[in-house]
Amino acid sequence: MQTVLISIHLIVVLGLIAVVLLQRSEGGLGLGGGGSGGVAGFMTGRGQANALTRATAILAALFFTTSMALAIMSHRGAAPRSILEGTATGQPATQPNAGNLLDTLRGQSGGAAQPGTPAEVPATQPAQPAVPQAPQSR
Repeated sequence: MQTVLISIHLIVVLGLIAVVLLQRSEGGLGLGGGGSGGVAGFMTGRGQANALTRATAILAALFFTTSMALAIMSHRGAAPRSILEGTATGQPATQPNAGNLLDTLRGQSGGAAQPGTPAEVPATQPAQPAVPQAPQSR
């Protein structure tokens, strides 16, 4: 539905641009032509001004309507959510204090620390990274 509304909105925008550019400008020569070019043979004087003014008003109303509809549809799709909803892993709770965020993070990292007890430190030291071998010039 939103894609159809965006397509209609774009067509209305292009039509509105075309109608505004076809209108006669007050001070100079617009695309409608101040005298010799453009759509001079299409309609003359008063009839052209009334038709373009009416078309501009209709397209402006359609533009406003589609803009408001798109804004409402966008607002409904973006419901407020809690930042903690995305952290659920979908695993069943096995600990009594499974709602505690710190315990959840410890469980994900592989630590088996119980609530209230300090985390165990591994007995072995991590291996030192190897020194990178740089090519030697000879």
